Amino acid sequence: MATVLHIVGEILVGPADTRPECWVLDGRVTYAAPTGPGHDVQTVRGWALPGLVDAHCHVGLDHHGPVEPDVAEQQATADRDAGTLLIRDSGSPADTRWIDDRDDLPRIVRAGKHIARTRRYIRNYAHEIEPDELVAHVRMEARRGDGWVKLVGDWIDRETGDLAPCWPREAVIAAVAAAHEEGARTTAHCFAEESLHDFAAAGTDCIEHASGLDEESTKAFATQGIAIVPTLINIANFPELAAPAAEKFPRYHAHMLDLHARRFETIARAHEAGIPIYVGTDAGGVLPHGLAAAEALELAKAGLSTLDVLGAGSWKAREWLGHEGIEEGASADFVVYPADPRADLAVLGAPDAIILRGNRVR
Repeated sequence: MATVLHIVGEILVGPADTRPECWVLDGRVTYAAPTGPGHDVQTVRGWALPGLVDAHCHVGLDHHGPVEPDVAEQQATADRDAGTLLIRDSGSPADTRWIDDRDDLPRIVRAGKHIARTRRYIRNYAHEIEPDELVAHVRMEARRGDGWVKLVGDWIDRETGDLAPCWPREAVIAAVAAAHEEGARTTAHCFAEESLHDFAAAGTDCIEHASGLDEESTKAFATQGIAIVPTLINIANFPELAAPAAEKFPRYHAHMLDLHARRFETIARAHEAGIPIYVGTDAGGVLPHGLAAAEALELAKAGLSTLDVLGAGSWKAREWLGHEGIEEGASADFVVYPADPRADLAVLGAPDAIILRGNRVR
């Protein structure tokens, strides 16, 4: 006897599209009630939202580097149990392709391994190369990933004692062009101001963190449609991250504190300008997994409306990454909540039921 899930309440298909019920049959969403005998119907009541998206997450990575598969499984499970059913893995040195064979774990869109300048990023995380090698590594990771390549755009420069771009602008332009030729999109880790101008000039597709957006780069990003994933719950740790450098690198320390202090103002200005913004947590380095709901609340503090936040973490993010929502015939990947997340975003942190690939996994 085939099991059919009957979801009753409000199906939040999109910001202006709600339905009173849907069914899950053979792993897919349908809005037509199954007919005929032979169905074991199980009813789930509540508010259903397309599975959450963490657009900056690192499955298979911790603060030391790559982790064993059992730890990566724990990370992916923590995300799933918090309602994150689609992950853009924004750089990982671990091979996590085996997760694709697990129907009970989130879907992952991979950006391959980070590409960084020699001794200008976290040890054991990235290819560490020089500018003349950048295009070749971008092409390599474009072919290995799922349509994304991740560069490290800036990091502390110990010679100047402050955040500084990792690459000459001409190298960034060539790298982004190479990724696009390979059919991949590019994103980059950028904390400070200067690197954002270089990546805008190159026509990148996305920037991670983007805490250094200024008036000029904000305008450029908005004009070009360059997306950002602010990872505000990570930026909240800037004072702690910079504290050990206060004496040796005072410029860097002061710069990080300034970026932290104006983080909400920066993202509010980006939102007002029309820059696409998506939920991302930066889980897998220092931060634990399963924090998408917490990041959603941080975006609300930056002035995004409730519907904007829900789009950034669900409808729009899924579309951006090429995945369906709760549409007729789509894979049934959604979360059911005990109350309406449009009325209170905090509800995102307390799912009642999680449906992944048509199976109730929690």
